[in-house]
Amino acid sequence: MLEEQAKGRAFENFRALSGTPNIGECDTLIRNMAQLFSHVSERCDDEQVAQYDEVLCQLADLVETEARAHVARLLAPLDRAPGTVVVKLANDEIEVARPLLEFSNVLSDDDLIDIIQNLSEDHRVAIAGRKLVTDRVGGAIVTHGQQPSLRRLVSNENAQLGEQTMPTLMKRVSEDPQLASELRMRTDIDWDAVRNQVDDAGRKVMGELGLGAPSTSTISGRASAVVYNRLKNRAGFDAQEWKIAWNQVKALNDRKRLDPRAVERFARFGYGHHTAAGLTLMLNVRADVVVKWLANQDYVAVTVAARALGMSPELFENVVAVMPWRELPGRDDRENVRRRFEALSPAEARGIFDLWRAHSFRRRGEPPKEPSKEPANVAGAA
Repeated sequence: MLEEQAKGRAFENFRALSGTPNIGECDTLIRNMAQLFSHVSERCDDEQVAQYDEVLCQLADLVETEARAHVARLLAPLDRAPGTVVVKLANDEIEVARPLLEFSNVLSDDDLIDIIQNLSEDHRVAIAGRKLVTDRVGGAIVTHGQQPSLRRLVSNENAQLGEQTMPTLMKRVSEDPQLASELRMRTDIDWDAVRNQVDDAGRKVMGELGLGAPSTSTISGRASAVVYNRLKNRAGFDAQEWKIAWNQVKALNDRKRLDPRAVERFARFGYGHHTAAGLTLMLNVRADVVVKWLANQDYVAVTVAARALGMSPELFENVVAVMPWRELPGRDDRENVRRRFEALSPAEARGIFDLWRAHSFRRRGEPPKEPSKEPANVAGAA
């Protein structure tokens, strides 16, 4: 109750300042609002998060660096934070951005790559030290980074060094013997796989620097690469990965940037949990509904839902291939599911989905909603 009263006063104070803002009052207000949000973030619904997002963004334009840095420190550890203001502050000067770049799970790989490409080496150094640096993000650092960010990336045991990173890294490592030394300390690199990924110049560098001696058995090397890729893209739902993906996709949705193109990017880069989270939000169903589909290998439900959303057959096939099912779908599974998808018309899918939704409401003793008529609104709350 006290928190609600405090929130109400905070928004009233902001509206009172909106005409002729006073910098000192804005400084106090943005700190108080960020502090309050850090206490109530887990209990805020989407509309409330959007309100905080709008106000914090406007206040951030009115206050000095120290206040923005204070807000960034408060938002950095939160699993659910307003997406627009987090991205805004992450693109700020490094004193403001650093805690978000190092710790915020709200920032997506696309957000981080954009910052790597367009901001300073200090920003890249901060990103290179994150608890998890994916191969895509690492590849961007290797392409755009300088010695400090490259060294921090290679020495970060939680940085994935794979197909996106290693070919370019082999070109950069010859310029910096310290990088070669750091690479020799890594025990997680499949050097046989790397050897197959790099060009002749890269293999020459590997030989000169003693990185990944050639395997005595080509067959063994290939088998190792298969096992490595299987583990890297393992099937199965992971609660921690889901939590991170869910909050990042929610933040993307806060910024009105969750659309079929975003889902296509998730699927193209193999982000299975992000793909499932995006589908959940676009359908406007509860997260546990989609998680249950994944656990039960319920291809039928996903087929109907995707067709009702108007997905293309190509995107649907990619979505099915990367979603975190209990077991990895085989080629026959994917082909059969696509045939069913193509045999089902969007209108039929919307009708089936509306019937399922109405049945779900009746089971909870609530009146069913009127059937949806627009493809974008096919899945009301379930």
